[in-house]
Amino acid sequence: MTTVSEILKRKGSEVVSMGTKDSVLKAARLMNEHGIGGVVVIDQGNMVGIFTERDILRRVVVEERDPATTSLEDVMTTPVASCRPETDLEECVRAMTGKHIRHLPVVDGDRVCGIVTSGDILAFQVREHEDTIQYLNSYIFDLR
Repeated sequence: MTTVSEILKRKGSEVVSMGTKDSVLKAARLMNEHGIGGVVVIDQGNMVGIFTERDILRRVVVEERDPATTSLEDVMTTPVASCRPETDLEECVRAMTGKHIRHLPVVDGDRVCGIVTSGDILAFQVREHEDTIQYLNSYIFDLR
């Protein structure tokens, strides 16, 4: 059983977060700088939402809001689906598929300790399959 903590060991556990009063424009710039598709929104040390590229499209662009004056609290996704470090990857996939989300914050107690994306899970699974193929190839060729 592969867990979320195994993905975080490979990719790292950096979490980019912002406050509820920060603007959409500031968030978009930060996401662009870091090459990420979402930020965790924090208020008084607690995760209260998540803001993603999808939120920009659906809640800012389509509604013709000004990104410079719109705060994250007005357009973030809440409540936030999350998982724990010991959560099985298959459970994460089911949650992401069922809720149509691509970002899943990882929470340990009351602390956000990472974020797992659908891309992270796919990359992890591909790497596992490549390792298996390599092992099987070496096993077959060692028999000759």
